[in-house]
Amino acid sequence: MTMNGEWLEMDTLFYDGSCPLCRREVALLQRLARPTLGFQNIHTASGDNLPSTDALLRSLHLQRDDGAMVTGLAANVAMWQHTSFGILWRILMLPGIRWVAERAYNVWAQRRYARMYGCAVQQGQP
Repeated sequence: MTMNGEWLEMDTLFYDGSCPLCRREVALLQRLARPTLGFQNIHTASGDNLPSTDALLRSLHLQRDDGAMVTGLAANVAMWQHTSFGILWRILMLPGIRWVAERAYNVWAQRRYARMYGCAVQQGQP
């Protein structure tokens, strides 16, 4: 992507378009983020190199411009780096804080997934 003749790296955030909380956060990010962050609803995503839909739903995923995938807390921090609030989110990656923040994020992500998709998973549908 170019802006004013400069090449901008473009990251893509994969979000759950069926989740009200996810949609609200994406709406906020769309207002705050620079044009270096794109958004892709997991339910309409396609591509050979993407994780499964189930994996995308279980944890936040952000794909870097170079194709590298960042997940979980690191993806959350990475997406906020596209806003002027990014420095605040970097605190979560400091040793000690990161350990606690990753565990808290993982518990939250598991509960969100179970609440949203628990019955469908038990029936064999992601």
